[in-house]
Amino acid sequence: MEDIEDLVGAGAPPGLRLPVAAIGIKSKRKPKSRLLCDSVSPNPHIPGTQTVYLKTFGCSHNQSDSEYMAGQLSAFGYAVTEDPEQADLWLINTCTVKSPSQSAMTTLIGKCKTAKKPLVVAGCVPQGSRDLKDLEGISIIGVQQIDRVVEVVEETLKGHEVRLLNRKTLPSLDLPKVRKNRLIEILPINVGCLGACTYCKTKHARGHLGSYTVESLVERVKNVISEGVKEIWLSSEDTGAYGRDIGKNLPILLNAIIAELPPDRSTMLRIGMTNPPYILEHLKEIAEVLSHPCVYSFLHVPVQSGSDSVLTAMNREYTVSEFRTVVDTLKELVPGMHIATDIICGFPGETDEDFEQTVNLIKDYQFAQVHISQFYPRPGTPAARMKKVPSTVVKNRSRELTLVFESFSPYQGMAGQTLRIWITEIASDGVHLVGHTKEYIQVLVIAPESMLGTSVDAKITSVGRWSVFGEITETPVFVQGAACLGRPLAGSPSSNSCANCDCSEDPMPCQCLIENSCGQQISSTEHEGHSKTAMDGSHNERNSIDSTASMLLRKRRPQRESNEIKLVNKQEAARTSSKLVAIDWILLGGIVLSFITSSVVLILLSSNLFS
Repeated sequence: MEDIEDLVGAGAPPGLRLPVAAIGIKSKRKPKSRLLCDSVSPNPHIPGTQTVYLKTFGCSHNQSDSEYMAGQLSAFGYAVTEDPEQADLWLINTCTVKSPSQSAMTTLIGKCKTAKKPLVVAGCVPQGSRDLKDLEGISIIGVQQIDRVVEVVEETLKGHEVRLLNRKTLPSLDLPKVRKNRLIEILPINVGCLGACTYCKTKHARGHLGSYTVESLVERVKNVISEGVKEIWLSSEDTGAYGRDIGKNLPILLNAIIAELPPDRSTMLRIGMTNPPYILEHLKEIAEVLSHPCVYSFLHVPVQSGSDSVLTAMNREYTVSEFRTVVDTLKELVPGMHIATDIICGFPGETDEDFEQTVNLIKDYQFAQVHISQFYPRPGTPAARMKKVPSTVVKNRSRELTLVFESFSPYQGMAGQTLRIWITEIASDGVHLVGHTKEYIQVLVIAPESMLGTSVDAKITSVGRWSVFGEITETPVFVQGAACLGRPLAGSPSSNSCANCDCSEDPMPCQCLIENSCGQQISSTEHEGHSKTAMDGSHNERNSIDSTASMLLRKRRPQRESNEIKLVNKQEAARTSSKLVAIDWILLGGIVLSFITSSVVLILLSSNLFS
């Protein structure tokens, strides 16, 4: 069956039924329980009463797609869970960039079949490889059809196989959305790209460049800021190519978005990955944007190789010299500019000399963040037909480059500095909060969760390989259970009132007790090249974190115990008071009874005497 229209026939599709009311844009740090009320038992004949397990592989664009699908499912009554065991249906959003990601998908499909659960596979794998044997007999949904996920899920729960892959217009940006981190909005600005890299499978799935209009993106930015979002990530397969299909360009979009950001810097903008060819002509304009107070001075620019001959074989459409121009210009024009990059080790035809040029490039710039991955041939790509470098050589080169990268100390000299940080996440140890500096350097601080969504000054106390550690130097003022910063706004009188604190101008001031996922930072990995959690750094750094965490727990336990003691004391006092009141009533009753008895006795004696 090629399309869902073949199944549902003419008339209004099932997805047009009205969604349930009052669905918030909230998520939990560990949302293993149902997001919605369980008042109705799951029933395949009653749509919206089931639980869906949603698993996401791949990039931030994929994550955004999953958040949109979760939002729509929740809006129609479905519960979304991270626990596959309690789910009635599994929904897997896949990535086709590398073989390990697709292998993980295949393994998960096998587990789902073993568990005899209904299954829907979404994302780049089915869109780019619709005839894949692993997808036989499984419902699939394409990357540009996520706005119809409810239809696909409902029909799959009825036992039907649905395939919805035909391309159409871009999905609306105003669909219901459940963010994994309610403080961070991942905003896709375009899909597809203009490149034709010989190793890339994503182009097969995402297709040619398709950009959202500037007006629709600006409107989305306004909406998410009003919902309390504190960080906006612009995401796409190539951010730098934005707008070339609609007569616009990236600087036009960025300046339009910046105009909507709160002037108090309560919401920050992070520009997504961009390839060198499409920002070379806009370097000065991009530098101006990256220097703006509300934009992180950080950019992900993949180079992939330090050899021009390898770049030509990859069809990357730029030279090493042009990449250096991008890096040098941005570092010169943007104070504190940080750049992340990608390297593929062992591309077909890569010689020892080519690899040495790559090593020298990394040494020259000593990038703080590098994604290092081995070459994986993707079926259907030109590179898959090229003569491969022996796997042992590929692995050795990957290890060597990783050792070179890990020998750098990118944050050395930061200790003792006091920097502004924006706190948006909880670290994987559950103890630290994750903040980022203007340069998007990760800073781990010990602070209450009520500080999530705020920006504070922090003094850097120690430096690790993947992140730095700091202490908040501002005293938070708690107002009605929310955290505000004690420093008054410029020109206003000093006050402990929330009206005069830095967060008073927020659309949703003083966010408190917001739970979200663990913090992650781009870093090097020898095998996958994916983002690593900052807590997975060197052994010494882990020991430092563990000792700090233990210290924090020792600090927090007495406070909890003190609170528990106070609660127990209050309960004991209440019980004691209750006991005293009961005794008083008993005594009073006894006195009244004695008085009545005495009165009766006196009356009887008097009557006997006078008779």
